[in-house]
Amino acid sequence: MRYFVHIGYNGLQYNGWQKQPGVLNVQGVLEKYLSQALKTEVFINGCGRTDAHVHASQFFFHMDIEQEWDFDLKFRLNKLLPLNIAVFDIIPMKGLPHARFDAVQRSYDYFIHTYKDPFLNGLSSFYLLDHLDFDKMKQAAAVLPKYKDYRAFCTSPDKYEHTICNVMSASLAVDTNGDKLRFQISSNRFLSKMIRIIMGQLLKIGRGVLSVDEFENYLITNTTPELITPAHPQGLYLSKVTYPYLNLPPRVEFSSILQKQTDVTWRTL
Repeated sequence: MRYFVHIGYNGLQYNGWQKQPGVLNVQGVLEKYLSQALKTEVFINGCGRTDAHVHASQFFFHMDIEQEWDFDLKFRLNKLLPLNIAVFDIIPMKGLPHARFDAVQRSYDYFIHTYKDPFLNGLSSFYLLDHLDFDKMKQAAAVLPKYKDYRAFCTSPDKYEHTICNVMSASLAVDTNGDKLRFQISSNRFLSKMIRIIMGQLLKIGRGVLSVDEFENYLITNTTPELITPAHPQGLYLSKVTYPYLNLPPRVEFSSILQKQTDVTWRTL
């Protein structure tokens, strides 16, 4: 029987999703505790490969289990797993759907704060920057869905069969104080470090180092910038994964914490 497992994780302590020897990774931790709980070796396939220190507020993997368990596996896994990995749902699937290849859309959020805040450390990227030109940054983000080839914003484009990405939306938002930013982007696929490279370019635009026209010209000509400076990894979240047959809302929403939304109220007990 094939199962999809809906999870979230804080990736700060991990060297990415993918299992590799000698380093702590999310896939290896999950396979260890799944095998322990089910008393048989379990291998899993994830919906993507997040980089080191990158988070996922929504992530899916699939696994094949020969014999169904007779206990609350979700409860047991959440007791076994470290606090930075949570299991939200375990979903039996018909046939052999694939967690990675069947995904039709992935959405990412990137969070930045521009003042030192010990409580945002590890949840958002800290850039001590004043007077960013948010309008120019928003203009640049808005041009992204117009283009399909993202070779210019990839660290290793030649490892892919092609560098075409169907970017469906991209936007930049800023809070009322002007000291927290949220970049959102959705596409059918992403290239290596693509979002962090784009975010790095947007910060250059905000600082006046790069123009919107120069940014767009990289996409027009497929020319890689001379100096690529990806934004820090800890501000990046895989936040939504959509399938033709499965479209669950994320269980956790970090933006309300990071942007301190004013609609949050407290009731005295």
